[in-house]
Amino acid sequence: MNNRRFSIPAVLGMALLVGASGLLAAQAPQGPGTPVQLVVSVEPKHGNEVPAIRRDDVLVYEGHDRDQIVDWIPARGDHAALQLFILIDDSSSSSLGSQIGDIKQFITAQPATTLVGVAYMQDGTARILQDPTNDHDKAAKVVRLPMGTAGANASPYFSVSDLIKRWPATTARREILMVTDGADRYYGSWNLDDPYVQAAMDEAGKAGIQVSAIYNPGAGHFGHSRWQAYWGQNYLAELAEGTGGEGYYIGMTGNPVSFAPYLDEFSRRLQNQYILSFIPKPQKKSGWQKVRVSSEVQGVDLISAGRVYVTVQK
Repeated sequence: MNNRRFSIPAVLGMALLVGASGLLAAQAPQGPGTPVQLVVSVEPKHGNEVPAIRRDDVLVYEGHDRDQIVDWIPARGDHAALQLFILIDDSSSSSLGSQIGDIKQFITAQPATTLVGVAYMQDGTARILQDPTNDHDKAAKVVRLPMGTAGANASPYFSVSDLIKRWPATTARREILMVTDGADRYYGSWNLDDPYVQAAMDEAGKAGIQVSAIYNPGAGHFGHSRWQAYWGQNYLAELAEGTGGEGYYIGMTGNPVSFAPYLDEFSRRLQNQYILSFIPKPQKKSGWQKVRVSSEVQGVDLISAGRVYVTVQK
């Protein structure tokens, strides 16, 4: 299973295509004035009440220049389609076993509009145990204890890239939730210039995929080294921030008492997302364009990737 492209049954795929018309897929080559899309999460600055945000409340900037907004669609109802992969590091400490119940409960609690897949990071690949499915009980059943061996994963970011490359394009939103210590055993230089983190971030950005992560210690020395934990968490935070996702249990050491609070927060995040379409500034060649999304509504933050890749037609 881990060496094939996974597929969704044709009927279900067509239903998602119709139901999520206009939502994110990989960005096609752009002509002048062609809109691009971002998934935007709305977060309250205080409490859990999330106000409705209207299109007129949203601002998009490139530098000091304001971009034209084409559409602002709540990811609900006919536009709620989501594909979510749970990507677990097989080099995690066996202490992750105490969190398996929380992960399974999170999966089974997802709405019918969410297809859930499960994969494990092994030697730089994503070993897919369950293709995205709306049979959430089936997806939950394949969640297992990690192997707990420190050599099981060359780099968690290789695994993210591998999963993205084998994930068929869709009009539904796409999200990855990593469970890992974030330590890059392959790179091993421990600085902010890890090329494999950057490559995963670039591939996710081009595919319109948000990546979030829950930090969980690895097996062996990586599981109790503050130095390794520091850099692993930095890499996870960088990848999450760069793709519009969120990092959980960042800045902590040891094992989380429970994943439940982080999974609850992640669920709220998924329930308060919008699909933003806007027209970027015209460029002469393809490349990344930095953007800033904000709102005139007080007390909320709009969270998204800080850049879009625009492919210019030649």
